[in-house]
Amino acid sequence: MSNKEVKAALKSAREAIRNKDYKEALKHCKAVLKQEKNNYNAWVFIGLSAAELEQPDQAKGAYKKAIEYEPNQLLAWQGLANLYEKSNQADVKGDMAEVYQKLLELYKSSDKQKWCDVCNKLAELYHQEKKYLEVAELWQKLIEMKQEEGAEKAELHQLWKKKIQFLKDSTQDQDYKTEQLLLSAFEHALNSADTVPGEDHQRLYKDFIQCLSKFPHEAAKLEKACKDMMALYPAVSYPLEVLFLHFLQSGNLSEEALDYFSRLLEMDASNGLGIISCGIKCLQEKKYREAIKNLTEGLQKTSQCPAAWHYLAEAYMRIHRHRDALQSCNKALQALGTAEGPSLRWKNLILQLKAEALIKTADAGAAEEAIQALEQIVDTSSDPVVLAVRGQAYLKKGLMDEASKISQELLLSHPDLAESHALEGFIHYSQKNYEQAEKSFLNAIERKAEAAEYHECLGLTYWFMSDKTRRDKGKALTQFLKAAKLDSNLGSAFRHMGSYYRDVAEDKSRARGCYKKAFELDGADEESGTAAVDLSMELDDMDTALSILNEVTAKVGSGAAKWALIRRGLYYLRTDQPTKAVPDLQAALRADPKDANCWECLGEAYLNRGSYMTALKSFRKASELNPELTYSFYQAAAIEQALGKYQSAIAAYQEILKKTEDYVPALKGLGECHLILAKSALENYFDRKAVDYIEQALESFTKAAKHCPDVSCIWKLLGDTCTTVHLISPTTANVQVPASLLGQNEGKEVLKKRELLSLGGRCYSRALKMMHLPSIWCDLGINYYRQAEHLIAVSTDSSETSELLEKSLQCLKKAVRLDSKNHLYWNALGVVASSSAIGNHALAQHSFIKSIQAEKINVVAWTNLGVLYLTTGHIEQAHEAFKTAQSLDPSYLLCWLGQALIAERVDSYDTMDLFRHTTELCMHDEGAKGYGHWVCSTLQDKSNRNTEVYQYNIVEMNAIPTAQVVLTKYTERNPDDASAFTMLGYLDDYLHLKKQAAEAYGRAASLLKNSEDTERYKTAMQNYGRSLCALGRCDEAIEVYTSIPLTDFDGFVGLALAYFKKGLLEESIKAYEQALSVAESEEDKAHVLTAMAIAEYKQNRVDAAQTLLFKCSLQEPCVESLKALCTLGLLKKDVTLAAAALKELKKQEKRDRSLDERCLIASALHALQGRSVELQREICKAIHCTPADPALWALLAQLLPFYAPGQAKAGAVAGRIAQVLDVNHGKEALLSIAVNQLAAGCLMAEDKKNNPLKNIQKAIHLSPDTPGAWAVLLAACHAENSAACLSRAQPPRAALERTLLAAVSAQTAASNLPQSYIQALEEWCLCQAVASLEQIGELSAAEALCNKGLQSRPEHPALLLLLKQVQCKQLLQTHGELPDSILKELHKTVMNSSTSVAAWQWLAEMYQSQRMMVGAEMCYRKSLQLAFQQGSWHEKLSSLLRLAMLALEVCMANVSDDHWPALVQEATAEALKLSPCPLASLLQALLQYQCNMAARETGGMLARVVQQPGTAESIVAVARWYLLHHLHAREDPQSLKVLLDNAKAKGDVRVLELQEKLSARA
Repeated sequence: MSNKEVKAALKSAREAIRNKDYKEALKHCKAVLKQEKNNYNAWVFIGLSAAELEQPDQAKGAYKKAIEYEPNQLLAWQGLANLYEKSNQADVKGDMAEVYQKLLELYKSSDKQKWCDVCNKLAELYHQEKKYLEVAELWQKLIEMKQEEGAEKAELHQLWKKKIQFLKDSTQDQDYKTEQLLLSAFEHALNSADTVPGEDHQRLYKDFIQCLSKFPHEAAKLEKACKDMMALYPAVSYPLEVLFLHFLQSGNLSEEALDYFSRLLEMDASNGLGIISCGIKCLQEKKYREAIKNLTEGLQKTSQCPAAWHYLAEAYMRIHRHRDALQSCNKALQALGTAEGPSLRWKNLILQLKAEALIKTADAGAAEEAIQALEQIVDTSSDPVVLAVRGQAYLKKGLMDEASKISQELLLSHPDLAESHALEGFIHYSQKNYEQAEKSFLNAIERKAEAAEYHECLGLTYWFMSDKTRRDKGKALTQFLKAAKLDSNLGSAFRHMGSYYRDVAEDKSRARGCYKKAFELDGADEESGTAAVDLSMELDDMDTALSILNEVTAKVGSGAAKWALIRRGLYYLRTDQPTKAVPDLQAALRADPKDANCWECLGEAYLNRGSYMTALKSFRKASELNPELTYSFYQAAAIEQALGKYQSAIAAYQEILKKTEDYVPALKGLGECHLILAKSALENYFDRKAVDYIEQALESFTKAAKHCPDVSCIWKLLGDTCTTVHLISPTTANVQVPASLLGQNEGKEVLKKRELLSLGGRCYSRALKMMHLPSIWCDLGINYYRQAEHLIAVSTDSSETSELLEKSLQCLKKAVRLDSKNHLYWNALGVVASSSAIGNHALAQHSFIKSIQAEKINVVAWTNLGVLYLTTGHIEQAHEAFKTAQSLDPSYLLCWLGQALIAERVDSYDTMDLFRHTTELCMHDEGAKGYGHWVCSTLQDKSNRNTEVYQYNIVEMNAIPTAQVVLTKYTERNPDDASAFTMLGYLDDYLHLKKQAAEAYGRAASLLKNSEDTERYKTAMQNYGRSLCALGRCDEAIEVYTSIPLTDFDGFVGLALAYFKKGLLEESIKAYEQALSVAESEEDKAHVLTAMAIAEYKQNRVDAAQTLLFKCSLQEPCVESLKALCTLGLLKKDVTLAAAALKELKKQEKRDRSLDERCLIASALHALQGRSVELQREICKAIHCTPADPALWALLAQLLPFYAPGQAKAGAVAGRIAQVLDVNHGKEALLSIAVNQLAAGCLMAEDKKNNPLKNIQKAIHLSPDTPGAWAVLLAACHAENSAACLSRAQPPRAALERTLLAAVSAQTAASNLPQSYIQALEEWCLCQAVASLEQIGELSAAEALCNKGLQSRPEHPALLLLLKQVQCKQLLQTHGELPDSILKELHKTVMNSSTSVAAWQWLAEMYQSQRMMVGAEMCYRKSLQLAFQQGSWHEKLSSLLRLAMLALEVCMANVSDDHWPALVQEATAEALKLSPCPLASLLQALLQYQCNMAARETGGMLARVVQQPGTAESIVAVARWYLLHHLHAREDPQSLKVLLDNAKAKGDVRVLELQEKLSARA
C-alpha cells in the first residue's frame, strides 16, 4: 500500500469514527498497520474505536503503542486519560496520575487552561488517595501559576479555600509540611477575604481556630488566632470556648484564663463551658457540692470534655462519693478516646483517680479493676504516689507480698513521702499489727497532717489496738474528731464517732446525731442509716426514724435502699399498719429476691393483714432460701393449721421437730392439730380414729410441758385433750398416755375413760396455779361435770358423783364471778345446774337467761332453755325457746332435735320428718336413734305401703340406708344399747346386708342374755337365728333356735327353714307341722303348706307336693302357693296344670306385687309351648303397664337373645334401661347388655365405648365372682379375634383362652351354683377356648386342650368333633388333600353328632375344601333342616348364608350350570326373609356382578350395600372393592369420586391401592 493509500485509509477511518461506525474504522486502521506498523494515527484511531466498542484492554494497548512510537504527542495521552476517566476499575488510578502528570508537562507551555483543568483532576485524584502533601504542593503550583497570570484576589481566595477544603478534614494524617501548608492556606484565605468582618470570614476563622486546636504544638498561634477573632468578633463566644478548652486541657488555670471564663459566662450564662468553669472555680475554693452541681449541669450540655469529667470525679472523691467518681472517670476516658500528647497526661490522671475510687469501693472485683487501670498509666514507676495507690490495690485484692514489696521500695526511695508510710500502715492494719500500724500512721500524719484519712485509720488502729485501748476508746475518739474536723465530708469518721458514743459512752442521743450526720454525708452508708433509725426507735422518736426512712426511699428508685424499705416495713408492722408494710417489703425483695429474712418479714405482714395464702407462700419461700429459719417453717405450718389443712400442718410441724426436737411452738401446734382432728373425728363418729389423734396430741403436749412446764396454755390444752374423750364409750376410750405426764418414768400407760377425765382435771388445776383465768375455771367445771356424767352412766358411787357435780358448780360460779359478761360461762353453769343429779332448775333458768342477756344471738342458750322447759313439762315454753333458737341459726342441730322430741311427745304428724332433718344437719345420738325408731316403725306397718306418706318418708327420702348409716354410727359409740342393735339388724335385713344383720342381732342377743326381759331376749335370738340362716350358717341357726323355748309361729318357721336349708327335710317338715298347729291366719297356714310342698318335692314326692299345693288353693288362694303350683306344672311339663295355675295367679294381681316373677312364669309357659312371639308380647305388655320396673326390663334383656335373637339390639337397649333404673343391679344389666350385643354382632371397631368387650369387662369389675361373666368375656374376645382374622389383621386378644378358662373354673369352684349348670358352663367354655385357639392358628394348643378335656369327659361328642376339626386342619396344612378314608371317618364322626348344626356345617367346609361341591351342598341342606327343626334363628341364617356362599364360589369359577345361580338366589332370598342381612344383599350383588359386571343394576346393588347404615365394615369393604371395578368398567368419574371419598373417610387402604393400579393401567 502506497502512502497515498495509507492516507486514504486513515481518512476513511476518521470518517467512520465521525459516523460512529467504529468497526469499519478498525478495519481501515488494521489495513494501515499491515503496511505501517508504527503509524501513530492508526494506533490512536484503534484506541478510540476500541474504547467506544467497550473493549478497554484493546484500547489501552493501542494507546500505549501510539505513545511508544510518539511519546510527546498529545492525542494518545488524551485518549488514554479519557479511557481511564471512564473506567470504574480501582487499579487504573496509579496509571491515571502518571497520565495527568504527562499531560501537565505537555500542556504547560502550550495550553494554560487545559493545564489548570488537568491540575484540578490530579488534585482530586491525590485527595482520594490521601496523598495530602502532593495535593498541597500541586495546588500551590496552581495558585502560583494564577498569581503569575495576574489572577484577581477573589479567584485566588477561592483557590486558597479549595486548598483548605482539600486538607482540613485530614489533619491527623498529615505531616508537618502539610500542616504548615494548610495553616498558610488559612492565613492567605483570611487575608484575601473581601468582606471583613463578615459571615464567610467568621466561618473561615472558626475553621482556622478549630484546625489550630488539633495541633498541640501550635498553642501560640491558637491563642493569637482566638484573640484576633475576639477583636474582630467580640460578640462571638466560639474563640472564648476554644481558649477555655485549651487552658483546661493544658491545666493552666491562670488569672488570664479565669478572666476569659468570666467573659464567657457574661456573654452566655447558659453556656456549658462557662458553667463548667464555675464548677472548676468552686472546686478550687473547696465548695465541692456546688462544684458538682455546676460541673454536672455543664457536662449535660458539653459532654465531650475529659478534663471537666476529671474535675467532677475529683469533686466526688472530695465528698467521698466514690461510685459517682468512678462513673465520672469512665465518662472521662470515654470522651478522651485515644490519648496522645497532652491528652496522655489527662489519661494518666483519670486512671489514677479511677484506681483510687475503686480502692475505696467495696465491690467484688474492684481491686482487680484498679490494678488494670493503674497498668494503663504510662511511666507509673516514676510517680511514687501512683506506686502507693498500686500498693493499696494489691492490698485490697489480698496480694500481701506485692503490696509489701512496693511499700519497702517506697520507704527506701521516698522516705519523706506520707503515702509511703500510709501504705505501710494499711498493710500492718490489715495484718492486725496495730502497734506497727500506729507508728506508720503517725509518720504519715507527721508528713501530711491535713490528711483526714490517716487520722481516721489511726483512730481505728487505737480502737482495735490493745485491751487497755479497748477499755478506754478516748484516743480513738480524738483521732475521729480530728478526721471529722479536717474533712467535714468524711462520713465514716462520724460513723465511728457514733459507734463510740453508742457502745462506749452509751449516749444514744449523741450517737444518733453522729450516725445521722454520717448518713447525711453518705446516703449509701447502710450501717449509719440503720443505726440512726434503730437508735431513733429505741429513743421512741418514731417521727425521726420515719422521716429518715421516707427521705431515703424517696431519693432512690423502687427496689433500692433495701435496708430502709425493710426497716420502714418493720416500723409499720410495729405500729400495726400491715397494709403499708407490705409494699415496702415487696420493694425490698425486688432489690434482693433471695433475702430469706425479708421474705419472713413479708410473710408476717401478710399474716397481720389477713392474707393467709400469700403469707404462706412467703414463709415457704423464706424457708426454702434459708432452711435454718425455724420461725418461717413454724409460721407456714401455723397458717396451714388456721386454713384447716391439718394434715399438711402436721407434716410441717413434724419436719420442724426433726431439726429442733424441743421447739415448743411446733409441739404445741402439732398437738392442736391432732386435737382438732380428734374433735372432727368425734363429730363424724370415728371414735377409734379420734382415740389415735388424742394419743398423738397428748404426746406432743406432754413434750411441750416437759420443756416449758410453766406455760399455762399447754396445761390447758392437755386438759382439753383429756376431756375430749367424754363422748367416747368406755370400751373404746383406752388411751395411751406418756408416763411422764403421770409423774412416772419413760414409757406409756393405758388410761381408761374415768382416769383420763380425772387427769384432765388435774391439768386444768395446774394451769390455774399459773394463771387464774375465768376460762380455765370454766373448763375445769365442765371437766368435773363430764367425770360425774361418766360415773352416772356406769352406775357407780352416787356420793362421788355428787361431790364432782358440786365441784363443777363451784368452779363455774367462780368463772361467772370473775367475768359475768361472758355468756359461755353462764350457759355452762345452767347446763350443770339442770342436770338430773343437781336439779336446780331455778338456777339453770336464771343462768340461761343471763347468758342470753350477755349475748343476744345465743342459739345454744335458747336451746338449753328449751330443753329445761321440756324436762320440766312446759311444752309450750320449750317450743317457743326452740323456735327462737331456730330463727337465730336454722342449721343448729339441737334446737331441731328438741322440736322433734316435742312432736314425738304430742304425737305430731311431722315427728319423723323432724328426726330425718336432724340426721341431715349432723349426726347426734338422740337424732340417730329417734330416726331409726321411726323408720323401723313405719316399715313394720305393712298396711301403709301404697300411701303417699310411705312413698315420701321411706322411698323418696331414701330413709332405710340413711337410718342404717346413723344407727351404725350410734351403735359404735353406744355399744350397750340392745334396742339400737335390733333396729340396725332390721334395717340391714332390708338392705340385704346379711352379714351385718347377723352381727347386729347377735350383739343385741348377747346384751339381753342376762336381762330380766326374757321375751325381748327370745325375740333377739329368733332374729339372730333367722339372719344366720340367711347367711347359710344353718348349723349355728339351728343351735340358736334350739337354745330357746319355741312357742310362737315365727320361731317354728325359722327353725323349719334352717332345717330345710341344711337338707334335713324330715325335721323341716316336722317343724312346719308345729308352725301349722300354732298358725292363726289362713295366709300363714297357706304359706306353711307351700313350704311343706317344696320340702316334699325336694324328696321327689311330687304327688304329695301337688296335693299340698292343691290343698292351699282350695282354701283362700295364696299367691306363693299358686306360683309354686305353676312352677311344678312347668317342671312336670304339664301345660294344662301350669296354665290353670297361671290363670288363677293372674286373678291375684292386686295381691301380687312381684310382677316380674309372674311375668317370668308366664314367659316360661310360652317357651314351653314354643310360642316365642307370645313370650315377647307378655314381657312387653308388662313393661307397658309398669315402665319404671327395672326387673321387667332386665327380664326382657335376658330372654331376647335366646327366644328372639333377631331383636338382640333391642335386648341391649332393654338392659341399658334396667341399669339406669336400678344401679344396684348394674352387674346383671351389664352382663345382659354384653350378651345381646354379641348376639347382634356388635364389635369394638363400630363403637369404642359401647361394645360387648367393654361392657362385660365392667360387669366383671363389679362382680368378679360370677362365672357366667367370665364365659361371656371369653366369647367377646373370640368375636374380636374373629373380626381381626376376617380383616387379615393380627388377633388383638390372642393367648387369653387358657387364662379365661382358668378364671371360669376358679369361680365355679367357689360358687354354690347347681352342679349341672357348672358342668354345662365349663364344657361350653372349653369348646369355645378350643375353637378360639383353632381360629388363631394355635392348633397344637387346641389339640392339647381337647385331649385334656376328653380325659375327664371321654365320650363328649362336641369335644370329639372339635378334636377331629383340629386334626383335619393340621392335615390340610401339611398335605392339602384328604384321602377318602379320612373323609369317611369325618362323616362317621358327624353322624355321631347328627343333631349338631355346626358339625354338618364343618363337614360341608371339609367337602368344599376338597372341591366336593355337591357333597358340601347336601351337608349345608342337612344343617339347614336341623336348624328349622330346632327353631334356632342364628343357625338357620348361618346355614342359608353358607349355602349361598358355596353356590357363589361355583358361579365365580365360571361353571356353566344354572343350578348354582338359582341356589344363590334361593338361599339369599330366604335369609332376607329371616332378617335384613347385609351379607345376603352382598352375595346377591356379587352374583349380579359375575353375570354382568358393567350392568347398571350391578352398580345399584353394590352401592346399596356400601351406603346401607349399620353394615359391618368388612362387608362394605368387599362391596366397595367390586363397585370400584364396576365404575371403571362404566367410566363413571363422578360416582368414582364419591366412592373414593367414602373409602378415604373409612380408611379403606385396599380400595385406594386398587384405584392407583387401575388408573395406571388406563
